Amino acid sequence: MNDEDRETGGRFVPKFDGQGLMTGVVVDASTGEVLMVAHLDEEALAATRETGLAHFHSRSRGALWCKGETSGNVLRVKEILVDCDQDALVIRAAPAGPTCHTGARSCFYRKLADDGRLERIAS
Repeated sequence: MNDEDRETGGRFVPKFDGQGLMTGVVVDASTGEVLMVAHLDEEALAATRETGLAHFHSRSRGALWCKGETSGNVLRVKEILVDCDQDALVIRAAPAGPTCHTGARSCFYRKLADDGRLERIAS
């Protein structure tokens, strides 16, 4: 498959990087809020599509994981958007609770202030 086919065609042919991964940005399907960013390999992408629950590849553990499998705070996939060259996804999902392992609604709960410090933002 050439780049033009990948960019304008109708066939889904995901493009994984040298480590076999692609970036997944998860947003709340209702609000559009960015919830988290993680990586998917072929196995995670297949599990996500088969189950309707967001699965990712844990780089630290080198293993597949279903978001919320222990906490119950799963992400129910509503839609998967594919970027132009098919190497990144936006996963529109309905969160069943906080997305961040810290207990915050989103992993993006701080902003970088002008003075270089991190400031907590309301979620």
